[in-house]
Amino acid sequence: MRGAGAFWLAAVVAFAAAGPNLPVFTDVTKAAGITFKHSYGDHHLDNIVEGTGAGACFFDYNNDGFLDIYFVTGTWTRNVSDNEGRDLRGKLSNRLYRNNGDGAFTDVTERAGVDGKGIFSSGCSAADYDNDGYVDLYVLNYGPNILYHNNGNGAFTDVSKKSGLDSPRWSLHAVWFDYNNDGWLDVYVANYLKYDDGKFRDFYPAAGYPGPLSYSGEPDALYRNNGDGAFTDVTQEAGVYKRDGRAMSVTAADFRNCGLLDIFVANDAMENFYFQNQGNGRFVEKALGMGVAFGESGQGVANMGPVVGDVNRDGRLDVFIPNLNYCILFQQGQRGFEDRTHPAGLSMSLGQYAGWGAVLFDYDNDGWLDVFTVHGDAHHEYVQEDTLMRNRGDGAFEDVSDQSGQFFHEKYVGRGAAWADYDNDGDIDLLVVNLNDSAKLLRNDGGNRSNWLSVEANLKFPTGTRAAIGARVTVTSGALRQIDDVNPVRGYLSQGDPRLHFGLGQAAYADLVEVRWPDGALEKFAKVKANQFLKLVHEAKAK
Repeated sequence: MRGAGAFWLAAVVAFAAAGPNLPVFTDVTKAAGITFKHSYGDHHLDNIVEGTGAGACFFDYNNDGFLDIYFVTGTWTRNVSDNEGRDLRGKLSNRLYRNNGDGAFTDVTERAGVDGKGIFSSGCSAADYDNDGYVDLYVLNYGPNILYHNNGNGAFTDVSKKSGLDSPRWSLHAVWFDYNNDGWLDVYVANYLKYDDGKFRDFYPAAGYPGPLSYSGEPDALYRNNGDGAFTDVTQEAGVYKRDGRAMSVTAADFRNCGLLDIFVANDAMENFYFQNQGNGRFVEKALGMGVAFGESGQGVANMGPVVGDVNRDGRLDVFIPNLNYCILFQQGQRGFEDRTHPAGLSMSLGQYAGWGAVLFDYDNDGWLDVFTVHGDAHHEYVQEDTLMRNRGDGAFEDVSDQSGQFFHEKYVGRGAAWADYDNDGDIDLLVVNLNDSAKLLRNDGGNRSNWLSVEANLKFPTGTRAAIGARVTVTSGALRQIDDVNPVRGYLSQGDPRLHFGLGQAAYADLVEVRWPDGALEKFAKVKANQFLKLVHEAKAK
């Protein structure tokens, strides 16, 4: 039940202020032909491997201009799953759904060869690591990770061992970016902890199962792309080695507006990591000094999936993180970040939930970033509602969940969340992964009543064209100036639309679109017409 008393009054006031013409989200999962149901590989939830859940990944694997979906799931796994769950062996696998371009999807998993059968998967991300023009797929597992090379003919080849990315640690998430600016995408892998096959039993039974502090953490890893299909572990030499991490998810962004992507790692039950890119192939960890190491009370909270965006449109990127206490909004100022969760009006609405996946997106195309958060209990299959907080543009948010569609009146044990304009109609849709339950595809109905602009920034190499990861796009319309970086890996164990979406409100065009490419080159486009997918290509410099 959503709050009471003063909260209900606030909701009524918010509804009146927002007006009745806001977009709603429609559950189109069945109509779209998506039948995927997540499983933790067992019949009863009884350990941290099963409870961590999974994410999903949007990417255009066949280059037809429509974003496809990859789902990951758990499977029956020895020393993780109970014996009574053995009837699930061989029945669970990851799934790839091809977007048909007509609102429906087709399951093409077997044709593509990406089922990952027999592997307990947690997260996924996709990037064109060999610059051949086709997006490849990386699957993060409890067990060796899998790198699938996109063959360009609708099928993939498992190149995990050849690439050197088949780490046996329990990996949850991975972000792709070119940290040394050599034209090849490198990858930072977020590793969680060392599960002990259920040996540790000294815990409070009401908790359901032992939490993260019952186990030793794992170091994350940074892999440099050698440009020949293989990767080299450069974790220590790059300065990002931390012996005891408990990473839940990771992202990278140009927080300093300097053309360099820094790494932000959300950790579980300990401080977060903020690795500042020095521009010379090395990073320095500065989470404490930047104000993003701990939550409001100074403790290491159970942080989940970080999402990045300029919430108050001051030209600086901010960070929103759901966690098991409620959430954190780290808003950036001139001297670092400040916890602005309560002043922004997020505490009261979200404090009653356990947060996991989140999306920072402009769902109503008014130019201000709104917050969608997925909720669910951590140790039990106790259901909760998800929430949608609308940015009022005055530094605060209002809860519009109850008026945003039937889905927000339903309850699930949520985990992952991803975003994309999957039907290419000019507003951002949502994808939710629920623990041991069906996924939900939520179509945005009404967001495109206001104007918008989608920017697809690509780099052209002699071998092919890929997303310009790390490019900074700035869109100015009237007094509103919006910024974003090309990097779809954000949120809990998931990846969203690589195209950057900007709401323009009632403006018929953007006064100015600026693109700072990864090589530092700056391009400007004036009077860009609204309601279009603006495709930009930049010639990559040879290295």
